[in-house]
Amino acid sequence: MSGEYFGRARRDVFPWLPENCGRLLEIGCGAGATLAAIRDIRSVSSAIGVEPDAASAAKAGAVFDRIFHATVEAAPVESAIAPGSLDVILCLDVLEHLVDPWATVRRLTPLLAPGGRLVVSLPNIRNWKFISRLLFGGNFRYVDAGLLDRTHLRFFTRETAIELVECGGLKLSVCADAKQYTPFEFRSILLKLTGGALSGLVAKQYILVAGR
Repeated sequence: MSGEYFGRARRDVFPWLPENCGRLLEIGCGAGATLAAIRDIRSVSSAIGVEPDAASAAKAGAVFDRIFHATVEAAPVESAIAPGSLDVILCLDVLEHLVDPWATVRRLTPLLAPGGRLVVSLPNIRNWKFISRLLFGGNFRYVDAGLLDRTHLRFFTRETAIELVECGGLKLSVCADAKQYTPFEFRSILLKLTGGALSGLVAKQYILVAGR
């Protein structure tokens, strides 16, 4: 993965964050760019990050109160975080890279406080560009980044993405296209003309929010 991947702030999730992020855990935090941007607009009292890339974890140490340089499977989050104590858990561009993302969601869910939010972003395998390339060109070729990132192990549609975030007992409150389209953009017009019926084909990535 490129340095941009580890250093990019995910500002597209900001509309779905609570006003007070309080105690926050970010899985796959990269170099800490997203948390740094969140701290500019939200109150964060304490933040723990998990990042397997050594160079990125070292940089993130300047932003987070505590960093685990480990995979999420190996990070001892249960010993560091009391059950029912977190206000926000971020899993952005992470779960599709795991062998068992369902186990990870079930493991993280008990750490959320009542009213806490699990915020997840996942690529949409039903995107029309992928479908057309597969259907008409037989193209299922892995690349360095994007929907067919060569490190992606799991693939999701809207329905299975919702099942994933709810598998630990949380209830979905948001499943939105990660990209906001301008009013006169073709995709925006297409969605309006079809009453949103084609949203599952248009979205490249979903942002999902679930809580207790």
